[in-house]
Amino acid sequence: MQSVTSARASLGQRSERAHWRQSIRVQRMITTILSYFFLTAGSIIFLIPLIWMISTSLRPEREVYKYPPKILPDYFLWKNYIKGWNILPFTTFLKNTLIITLSNVTGNLISCSLVAFGFARLRARGSNVLFMLLLSTMMLPYEVTMIPQFILFTQILKWGNTFRPLILPAWLGWNFGIFLLRQFFMTIPFELDDAAKIDGASTFRMYWQIMLPLSKPALATIAIFAFMGNWNNFLAPLIYLRDMSKYTLALGLRMFQGQYAVHNQHYLMAVSVATLLPILIMFFLAQKQFVQGIALTGIKG
Repeated sequence: MQSVTSARASLGQRSERAHWRQSIRVQRMITTILSYFFLTAGSIIFLIPLIWMISTSLRPEREVYKYPPKILPDYFLWKNYIKGWNILPFTTFLKNTLIITLSNVTGNLISCSLVAFGFARLRARGSNVLFMLLLSTMMLPYEVTMIPQFILFTQILKWGNTFRPLILPAWLGWNFGIFLLRQFFMTIPFELDDAAKIDGASTFRMYWQIMLPLSKPALATIAIFAFMGNWNNFLAPLIYLRDMSKYTLALGLRMFQGQYAVHNQHYLMAVSVATLLPILIMFFLAQKQFVQGIALTGIKG
């Protein structure tokens, strides 16, 4: 009799555990469905302006201001991209933007990785104090240093109306990039440094052959941020560049908007889509490294 009672109790406990596991699975399934629903709804909301911009870039002029508006035009005018691009010398603007952007990305990768390597792997007296000073500069907005930099580059160095003020600062370090790479370097085991020293590797060889290959996700993150920041940079080129032959795409778009956009909204949207494509392509190509670099940075202080 006692054995029958214990058997019934064990069966009851098993059924309760099975019911509990089933409820947990249902809760997880509901949570997953709701998460995907809200993520999908949010992505659609954020994509609406992009979809409208692409749709407007393919419309004829008479449909731009048509009411009620339609999401898709009656027919697609791909020639809007060619006509809009040729209204202003956007090919020259593109060349100037590529020169400035690629130079800045290269300078940021080299300077930030070197400085971050020194902060993360080399031990020197006062390095922590210097790193705190570096972090404090991240709190200063660009508007604070804009006027001193302008005086330095235009009146002292005589670099007005040139690309040098837009390129040189990237080769002198970027506080956010240094911080990001330093945090990533700190996650790499220090045993690799000891093994390299035993094998006779120099400090630069440790940096070049050990740290950089292991830091591809963080370097990709720096490259994406630097590319986006310089590709869309409007204020700095506006301050230093005066000749239209040296304008960037951001200045060209602003000139287009101010002079030609009243009756050429479809052309303005076409040029805007064309200038947006390089950023989208770069992000999708390096999306995996970008997410991995953000996720792994800051694990170790």
